[in-house]
Amino acid sequence: MEHYGVVPALVFAWPQSDLPFTAIVIPFLTSMFLHAGWLHLIGNMWYLWIFGDNVEDRLGHFPFLIFYLLSGIGAGIVHTIFNASTFIPSIGASGAIAGVLGAYMVSYPFARVLTLVPIFVFIQVIEIPALVVLGFWFIMQFFSGTAALTTSTNARSGGVAWWAHVGGFVIGIILVGLFPRKDRPRYDYFQG
Repeated sequence: MEHYGVVPALVFAWPQSDLPFTAIVIPFLTSMFLHAGWLHLIGNMWYLWIFGDNVEDRLGHFPFLIFYLLSGIGAGIVHTIFNASTFIPSIGASGAIAGVLGAYMVSYPFARVLTLVPIFVFIQVIEIPALVVLGFWFIMQFFSGTAALTTSTNARSGGVAWWAHVGGFVIGIILVGLFPRKDRPRYDYFQG
């Protein structure tokens, strides 16, 4: 993880350090394929499964791959900027997934998302527009990231990369508009 995760303090120390440039740049790509455990991986893949297929349909297979990687790299850069003094490696695909969420929100804002909503001791499953679900998710990430900035350096050096989520989401919103739309018609199994 130290070699293939993004270490913000090393990125900012690079010109004066003896590390080769590739040791600073390559982790922005490789960190997306490392996770802190099975729950981390499963959580990311769940979001990708729910929202990624529609964004991939909009962009096409190869452009989606490029979009995904650019979102992840951009998210890593944003995380590095907001956590410049930490030596703890940042890993995970959350920033790239956040890019997919941003792209989904602007591409399909009124698509209905099945959501678990706790009402006192009862849990309801209701359909909520993607704009509301993902907008609320983004606001939570932004405020969590802002709160993390007000804590001590040691307290915010590990854990959740809030600013990777925020950065990836915004980058996804911007990038999806730069790719040509290639929606593929879906096969209707009921019509034949």
